[in-house]
Amino acid sequence: MALSLIAVLLLLVTVLRIVQLEKRSAARSFLAFPVLALAVLELTDLFALESFWPATDWKRTGLFVEALLPPLWLLLSLTYARELPERGLAVRTRALLVCGCLLPLVPAFLPVASFYYAPDFPVEPLLFLADAGFYFYIAILLLLVMALTNFESTLVHASSEALWRVKLDIVALFAMLSVLVFYYSNALLYRSINMELVPLRSFVFIVASLMMLYARTHWRGSARVKVSQAVLFKSVVISVIAVYLILLGLLGEGMRYFGPQFPRVLTLALCFAGGILLLLLLLSERANREFKVFLHKHFYQSKYDYRSQWLGLTQRLATFDSADELVHRVLQAYCEIFGVRGAALYQHQKGVGWYCVGGLLELEPMAETIEDDSPILASLREKQWVFSSSDANPDLSEADRAMLARYGISFVIPLSEGEALSGFIVLGAQVVPDEQYRYEDFDLMKTIARQVSVAMQHQRLSEQLTQAKAMEAVGSLATFVAHDLKNLAATISLVLQNAGEHIDNPEFQKDMLNSLGNTTKKMQGLIGRLRNLGESELLQRRPVEILSLARRCAEMVPGRTIDVTGSCQMVLGDAEELQKVLLNLFLNAVEASAPETPITAEVGCNASPFIRVTDRGCGMSPRFIRNDLFVPFRTSKRTGLGIGLYQSRQIVAAHGGRIEVASVEGEGTVFTVHLPVAQAEPARGCSAAA
Repeated sequence: MALSLIAVLLLLVTVLRIVQLEKRSAARSFLAFPVLALAVLELTDLFALESFWPATDWKRTGLFVEALLPPLWLLLSLTYARELPERGLAVRTRALLVCGCLLPLVPAFLPVASFYYAPDFPVEPLLFLADAGFYFYIAILLLLVMALTNFESTLVHASSEALWRVKLDIVALFAMLSVLVFYYSNALLYRSINMELVPLRSFVFIVASLMMLYARTHWRGSARVKVSQAVLFKSVVISVIAVYLILLGLLGEGMRYFGPQFPRVLTLALCFAGGILLLLLLLSERANREFKVFLHKHFYQSKYDYRSQWLGLTQRLATFDSADELVHRVLQAYCEIFGVRGAALYQHQKGVGWYCVGGLLELEPMAETIEDDSPILASLREKQWVFSSSDANPDLSEADRAMLARYGISFVIPLSEGEALSGFIVLGAQVVPDEQYRYEDFDLMKTIARQVSVAMQHQRLSEQLTQAKAMEAVGSLATFVAHDLKNLAATISLVLQNAGEHIDNPEFQKDMLNSLGNTTKKMQGLIGRLRNLGESELLQRRPVEILSLARRCAEMVPGRTIDVTGSCQMVLGDAEELQKVLLNLFLNAVEASAPETPITAEVGCNASPFIRVTDRGCGMSPRFIRNDLFVPFRTSKRTGLGIGLYQSRQIVAAHGGRIEVASVEGEGTVFTVHLPVAQAEPARGCSAAA
């Protein structure tokens, strides 16, 4: 009785926890319904055995619950951790579900006596099956076995990342279904339901409920050919399962020889507990890694099957849809091949002196950015080799060692483009802490890193080519628009000529001519901007005093005061184009800042003249700066076009200068525009923009 009560309580708590998590994540599944049905079944059997409220026919209620189990479990097995096919379930599967849904009609129309008879129940907890009951439980057993098969298929086809998240649930559901299959197969074998096995069922439900609750408390997300390592590993797994089955047979013989003195329920409970432990052992990432290391160490000369690793890596790098998916596949490959818990990719941001996170997999980032002068990065540049936190590393400070220990960093692998360090991959803690990594592991890490660098360069070049094609398309579109606007401008000019000849009122004529003239100028200016979009611009270069230019631009910003300070600096440039750059920076600062926060512009000289625009606004993340800030048609503004900063950088580059940016989310942003001095080259009429 105590086991049944504990099982009911834990099953109900599990149902509540499942519903709570699904409500919080807005995800919906059928997991709670079968677990709730098991709790009700346990409760009805308990009341029947203890004769609670004898006037109530608890066994009839139990029949309805048992009839609900197959469709609920079958539906769960088809949907749990699976993506349904686009065309829906197969016809055979739908037919099975329909048959399962019809089962509750059987106890609704047939009397209890047609299922079983129990002359001494509950004194003797045996229910002898009648013909209808025998076939009823055959149908239940077949559908439950089908559900068990579906769960096995889900487990086999799960990726390593998905398996990490669902393996405890799968094992728990396996255990629940297995004890139900045993319970009903035993009933069919002896043509009687032995309710002395209810405590065994309750025990398994308790263990399975605890596993599911533990999973929700900590809620997250190689082969050889010679004698193949994969085949050898699977053979050992089959051997372990065979030993387990032999032990079950020996226990059965012990029960046969010792008779009633042998605690049958206890033995069966131990058998199921042993099966659960065996499944957990086979699914344990650490146990699998330790066993593979043992095989490599004692039976094989090389630790890795390089042919299999090469084919697997090639397939990973050849099938991806985006840069983020490529990074995810790379990090997942490192975790699976080298037995580590999580990985991260850091990429270099040109012109700002730091590395930022480009991708994460089950690992907390070390920091928002990693500076260029970090001792770890200096070691990567100097040695061009894998950095291992377990080595002596005398150049590391105590702060660096504490940082490695805090985040569980085991290895840092350089990514190079030529002689430059373009990024690095950080690997988390080892699955087997005492596993010894040697030159063979480091060589494979470096080899994979070289292939990854090439794949990432190809991805980046592909994106640049796509952007170039997009800009070409925009240029073509601008040409057509400019052609139409030219026609409109010619039409308006003709109207002006006719109006000057036919309208007698001189004042009216003057106003009309002025209005049409201004409109024509605006349209022609629009034509010029459309033509310059995505194409080279012609700059009218002359000496420009940028302090005065900055003050004039600040006065043009409506409704906001911008404090302009500094010294007079002469640069060689196009005043109108530089005005566009400054206005764009000022307006961006205004839009990013609250009304009361200050915005400043400083003009100075540090090897070359510069203009520094500073705000205390919302700031930007390093990843946004690296991937989106200067990319055309990408913007964080709801009404923006994503062209302003791209055009500003093109203008500054055409002057032979550069734009630098420093930003911290929540604190503000600093844009610095560096320009050549007026004596850098002689003034000339016009020059082609870069």
